[in-house]
Amino acid sequence: MTAWLAPAKVNFTLMVGPRSASGLHPVRSLIQTLDWCDRITLEEGEEDRLEIEGADLPDGGENLVWKAVGALEKEAALRRPPLRITLQKRLPVGAGLGGGSADAAAVLDALGDMLGVAPVRRRNAAALIGSDVPAALLGGTVRAEGFGEEVTRLPDLSGFAVAVVVPHFPLLTADVYRMWDDLSEPRGREFPSRFLPPLLRRAAPIRNDLTPAALRLRPELGDLMEEVAGVWERPVAMSGSGSSLFSFFVDVEEAAGAAGEIEGLASVAVGADLLPHGPVRDEAVT
Repeated sequence: MTAWLAPAKVNFTLMVGPRSASGLHPVRSLIQTLDWCDRITLEEGEEDRLEIEGADLPDGGENLVWKAVGALEKEAALRRPPLRITLQKRLPVGAGLGGGSADAAAVLDALGDMLGVAPVRRRNAAALIGSDVPAALLGGTVRAEGFGEEVTRLPDLSGFAVAVVVPHFPLLTADVYRMWDDLSEPRGREFPSRFLPPLLRRAAPIRNDLTPAALRLRPELGDLMEEVAGVWERPVAMSGSGSSLFSFFVDVEEAAGAAGEIEGLASVAVGADLLPHGPVRDEAVT
């Protein structure tokens, strides 16, 4: 049996382009993985089986875990044994933290290691699964472009941490993009430079173009943003298509303290450090 950790991500920047003929939206995003992770174990079994702990999610072929298995089979033309996979969900669902994509990426590495599949084939398989999976597989500080399949590893960001707040309600990515189209493709407000860590001040504009659409769908998200910003005395931003919010702090201790200040306002609030990698073996399991 092998166990892998599947890290959450935040989008420091998410710039969105008009919908293409394929129905997808091109993006340009600055993504960072965090030390807040789902956990996946994978081993040979008598039949294919996915057990999910901590969330009410489908365990059949629609789950990204099985889509990752199928994509790797297709890309590497491999024959595999039946698999027993256990997914311990620690990351909220529908929060813009990339939990499902992280799980898929962890399965690509876990199964790839089990069957000796080369990293390049894992990367090719990631592009077949979903727009966030290539970045999740690469991990660390990543620039994602195109429809998410064009990923570039950037020098590691460091010297700060983030506090993440997850509201009591999720947002569906498809709904947010549809509303963004209906609103005539608005641009998100830029994060004030004076509140950014120094390394991010040299990055692309720190903004999320999907924020106006998320706020139109769930006006109470705007109320929460204002309340959290007031408690923290700094602006907050939205990750991905929402609904999670975050802001920047000096270190993980300060971020954890800030999260503790608003626990009663949200479903989950955590302080998280930056991770310089994607999926990784859980060293607690041998």
